[in-house]
Amino acid sequence: MKKLKSHRPANYEIDMLNGPLLFKIIRFYIPLMLSGILQLLYNAADIIVVGRFTGSTALAAVGSTASMTNLIVSLFIGLSVGTSVLVAQYHGAGDHGNVSRVVHTSIASSVICGIFIGTVGIIMARNILIAMGSPEDVIDLSTLYLRIYFAGMPVQMVYNFGSAILRAVGDTRRPLFYLTVSGLINVTLNFIFVVFFHMGVAGVAIATVISQIISAALVLICLIQYNGACRLVLKDIRIHNDKLVEILKIGVPAGLQGAVFSLSNVIIQSSVNSFGSAVMAGNSAASNIEGFIYVSMNSFHHAALAFTGQNYGAGNYKRINRIFLICSLLVCITGFGLGTFAVLFGEQLLGIYAPGNTEVIGYGMIRLSIYARTYFTCGLMDVVVGMLRGLGTSLIPMIVSVIGVCGIRITWVYTVFAKNRDLRTLYLSYPVSWAITAIIHIISFFILFSKRKKKANLQTE
Repeated sequence: MKKLKSHRPANYEIDMLNGPLLFKIIRFYIPLMLSGILQLLYNAADIIVVGRFTGSTALAAVGSTASMTNLIVSLFIGLSVGTSVLVAQYHGAGDHGNVSRVVHTSIASSVICGIFIGTVGIIMARNILIAMGSPEDVIDLSTLYLRIYFAGMPVQMVYNFGSAILRAVGDTRRPLFYLTVSGLINVTLNFIFVVFFHMGVAGVAIATVISQIISAALVLICLIQYNGACRLVLKDIRIHNDKLVEILKIGVPAGLQGAVFSLSNVIIQSSVNSFGSAVMAGNSAASNIEGFIYVSMNSFHHAALAFTGQNYGAGNYKRINRIFLICSLLVCITGFGLGTFAVLFGEQLLGIYAPGNTEVIGYGMIRLSIYARTYFTCGLMDVVVGMLRGLGTSLIPMIVSVIGVCGIRITWVYTVFAKNRDLRTLYLSYPVSWAITAIIHIISFFILFSKRKKKANLQTE
């Protein structure tokens, strides 16, 4: 059998255990941030194409599935966190055997879970949409879109877990390249299927699945040709029960945390809807703008997780304190800077979504003025969650986040907002919940980290 040409990990991996941290964290961060922004742009392109060339019914059909697909994606990303943490810790400890077992277990479980969830989704798609209250005039198209989307679950799972493996060793450049290639293909196929072949909703869904197949294939080829512990050997793909348990121990709480976040946002959205269509439109436009700020900050979450995981595995506890300080400072600067920019140029940015509609722009500015200027607290909260997960604990940040973020928001809606039904009062629930939860996370991190260091010191004495 012909030996595959190997990539040299040194060209892509980042040495997280030695040398100055600032430049290496930025080097890790930039490709990841660009990947998130590209994903937002590609998703926007899907909506624009189907809306402009197929009509409002098709646009509503695709849009009505967003909450369900976002919930699933959040769960997947959460599960892949378990893979990322374990690969980072074992890689930092130099335990190549366990790195390999985690890699092969992750790929095997991603395929199995993808097939299972995809099959259930295809069968239950219409029932799910009925339960969500999907309107009669769009439910057939929504069902078609969701079933095709679910058909792509196995490859979407493989890409998420494969890119999590690469992130854990500091390789964020190749996933960016793969996303760029698959995204451009997705946009191109959207035009071909929708504009030229008039396939409508089905065309957009099929284009999405094809692009996911390409991105998953590129990640698999990369892992197969990898020259190091993360190398994927096809005949060795199987589930190692002990590694699966470790992955789920970290990944399930992370996935549930993302899912519960989505549910709490549904409650807030329901309250926003009570103010009417103009407020809804302004809220949606502002939310889209904030999405770019969020992905820019959330990339520091992944940096904190990977750098903490590797240094914790290697026993470099002093570097973990510096990681905390650098990531916290960078995320606050990024969040506050981009948030301030969004407020200063908010009317122009909102005008892209609602040209000439001063009412919608005005309502969008209300949200931006409250959210954007305080969004850095959400970024700080996520960085500390990444640090905690890097230490190997996922249950604590899940409990704190569910109670601190979701609990505060829901309580706020039924108490403070119920007494003063003002839009600004509703929006204040977010910065209040971010700030309180960030403080609790920081306290939890230092308590847990102190205990881990003491335990390690006792074991070495």
